Amino acid sequence: MTIAVFLGSLLAAMALGIPIAFSLLLCGVALMWHLDMYDAQILAQNLSEGANSFPLLAVPFFMLAGEVMNAGGLSRRIVSFALSLVGHIRGGLGYVAIVAAVMMAALSGSAVADAAALSALLLPMMVSAGHDKARSAGLLSAASIIAPIIPPSIGFVIFGVAANVSITKLFLAGIFPGLLLAVALWVTWWFLVRKENITPPPRRSLTEVITALRQAALALGMPLIVIVGLKFGVFTPTEAAVVAAIYALVVSLFVYRELKFSQLYQVFLNAAKTTAVIMFLVAAAMVSAWLITVAQLPAQVVGLLQPLMDNPKLLMAAIMLLVIVVGTAMDMTPTILILTPVLMPIVKAAGIDPVYFGVLFIINNAIGLITPPVGTVLNTVAGVGRISMDTVTKGVWPFMLAQFVILFLLVLFPELVMVPARWLYN
Repeated sequence: MTIAVFLGSLLAAMALGIPIAFSLLLCGVALMWHLDMYDAQILAQNLSEGANSFPLLAVPFFMLAGEVMNAGGLSRRIVSFALSLVGHIRGGLGYVAIVAAVMMAALSGSAVADAAALSALLLPMMVSAGHDKARSAGLLSAASIIAPIIPPSIGFVIFGVAANVSITKLFLAGIFPGLLLAVALWVTWWFLVRKENITPPPRRSLTEVITALRQAALALGMPLIVIVGLKFGVFTPTEAAVVAAIYALVVSLFVYRELKFSQLYQVFLNAAKTTAVIMFLVAAAMVSAWLITVAQLPAQVVGLLQPLMDNPKLLMAAIMLLVIVVGTAMDMTPTILILTPVLMPIVKAAGIDPVYFGVLFIINNAIGLITPPVGTVLNTVAGVGRISMDTVTKGVWPFMLAQFVILFLLVLFPELVMVPARWLYN
């Protein structure tokens, strides 16, 4: 009955068009009434404590770093460098998009920010070169979701706080799976464009490549500083976010000089608006998370999944299918906040490594950003590229399926995540 109250109240509120944060609060109130323990003071206390977390300070700073990156010319220089490396290959602009997406993922941690930058810079170039518009938009959408997987990742920060899992370990464990997703996109794009008769740009000379590298060197230095600093314990993920934001500001203002002081207000305002949405979601979700624990909801779910508890791979496959379904209707952050307190006790009871689960959970949620009908990244690419949502959805399917193949390969072979992760830990 408790599960029915929880899901029924949440889904009913969302069906009425109530924003997800308020739906979570209403869900919490419904659970309190069901448990006969309604108390507005407890509700307010859990709401205020929900966002009172030091690790969550990483969110506004990574958001700020992403905004500065796009406004300060870092994104454009990375795309230019990727173009000098692989732009001359058949279908080269698609490979440029993939390489640039991986590089930019290590700067912002936000799929939406990367999608906006890549679409603005590369989609017109790809269409002008003769590539199919739907396919190009689909590739840019799928490439953008690498951002929440390769560190720094806002998704890992939120999951780490909600699940009480080391954010540093999540960051390091996400590197190799993120690269695998890029490889899947590379192979899929090669397969789709192998028969296209499009003349690629001429190969850049070594001098031009070195020049592009020199111009992008400071932009590429930021992820190197963050990853090395995390690996060797120089700073925590929260401190890494501050370093990233300050580094991006200094480079954009005083080195590249593309970001003017007059633009800072709008940049900070954009980062603050996005952060406010995320933090209110986190705070509201913590109310439901506390009540889920009090109502012993995870124990009831464990009982339902008991037949799968002895087979971790089958259990992981079932959980991933559940997250896929949820991801078609819900954005990444609320999915993490709603499902984490329910699923983590199941994962621990089955003996599954929490870091391994966290990586696959975030990958699945990231793919959810390009699954219709919600598809936040699809909407971003459609808006920036001035094309219809249907067009982007049509083009994204082969790339999305390739990424799902990688996801279930990781379910079947956990070593693909944990062996590189343990090497990086040490």
